[in-house]
Amino acid sequence: MRLGISGHQDISPVVVAYVRPILIRLINEQKANVVGVSSLAVGADQLFATLILEHGGSLHAIIPCLGYELTFVEPDSLKQFRSLFARANRVDTLPYPRPSEEAFLNAGYQVVDNSELLIAVWDGKLAGKGGTADVVKYARDNNRQVRVVWPPGVFR
Repeated sequence: MRLGISGHQDISPVVVAYVRPILIRLINEQKANVVGVSSLAVGADQLFATLILEHGGSLHAIIPCLGYELTFVEPDSLKQFRSLFARANRVDTLPYPRPSEEAFLNAGYQVVDNSELLIAVWDGKLAGKGGTADVVKYARDNNRQVRVVWPPGVFR
């Protein structure tokens, strides 16, 4: 089973505490050969990718562009990205020369196209182009399964 992820980058400890056990359950419900598809972004992507690897799955990284590492502002997030990137079984880098909304949007589309189920760590609100709202819409428009995970009553 191929599980894709799209989600907010700025998730609070409250959101992580709610989302983590649900992600683990979704991963463990798969019988074998779980592949996590992720762009390894800060927040939901890195949490999901870490859990996939911790629970015996493999990782397929969709990197939006060249110079993607420049988008990681915090040293710990960059370190986590590099660690996950090194552990990915497959890495696809999209042919964009630099970070852009278009590159992020198309990376989200590639996550959907390479997944059987999209997990969205998402509060349901619109964001900028290439955000989770766009990715969820694309998944739904293409008849993909989508599972939205967000704690009730929590706002970003």
